[in-house]
Amino acid sequence: MGSKNKQKRFKENEIFANVFQPTREEIVDGVYQYKGNWNKEVFKNNNPLVLELGCGKGEYTVELAKKYPDKNFIGIDIKGARFWRGAKSALEDNLNNAAFLRTQIELVDKVFAENEVDEIWITFPDPQIKYKRTKHRMTNTKFLQRYKTILKPEGIMNLKTDSEFMHGYTLGLLHGEGHEVLYANHNIYKQEGSPEEVTRIQTFYESQYLKEDKAITYIRFKIN
Repeated sequence: MGSKNKQKRFKENEIFANVFQPTREEIVDGVYQYKGNWNKEVFKNNNPLVLELGCGKGEYTVELAKKYPDKNFIGIDIKGARFWRGAKSALEDNLNNAAFLRTQIELVDKVFAENEVDEIWITFPDPQIKYKRTKHRMTNTKFLQRYKTILKPEGIMNLKTDSEFMHGYTLGLLHGEGHEVLYANHNIYKQEGSPEEVTRIQTFYESQYLKEDKAITYIRFKIN
């Protein structure tokens, strides 16, 4: 993407009503204004709140919002020029239950309050395969504890990935730490029983992986 294109998207994000871009200082040095108030102040209702972490272009956030109008969805990514597409689509489709937040995933417990979130989706994260990158894996122990803080007691986690390594690493960690695995599938398009929103909604990159006959995996779990 050219720098002019990026700048244009950054400018549009600034005026999109469904995009929130707090500074790191706003989050770390104080109490972020929407922490604990996303439903009340942003969505103006008390519907279940669902997050997509590392949302990329925001395809999942937008499609889930269309499928479940009685739920609120927030796509989170640090790359605003990327989720610009999802934010623009949500506005064009008049989706009042979809929003986008530009911040780092490790700050998620600074922008959402304890027990504020009902469900979290992690779609096609970087598997961070090298051992020294373990601390950056989005399903490592520290990240799971951050998610647990903001999730309601019965909150649900979803991991969808094309990485066999990430799938195996996460399953091993979940079993090892005593978390509750509700469903696991190492090839959702070739095995029966996959939830509809897992196979019906596809990201751009996912469609490319499928053309290469690459297996897509999925885990649904609770953090104990």
